[in-house]
Amino acid sequence: MSNIGNVAGGHKANLNNPNTSEESKQHSRDVLENELEGATGTEENAKNPGNVAGGLKATLKNPNVSDEAKENAEEKLKEMGA
Repeated sequence: MSNIGNVAGGHKANLNNPNTSEESKQHSRDVLENELEGATGTEENAKNPGNVAGGLKATLKNPNVSDEAKENAEEKLKEMGA
């Protein structure tokens, strides 16, 4: 059987692809909501919190990131208690 994460990722990519038909996008929505148990939402709980915090901290130190993105990362870190 295919890796469920890869299947969900493919359907999510289809939803964001401007070159796919609305019928195809609806099929992807149906698969994500019904067959993959609502995988359309964020997977924040499935991610390793340490890795998420590390990525947010890296955002704060990256000179190529906008001030708005840095503020957003800082808020998320505060919410995580990191």
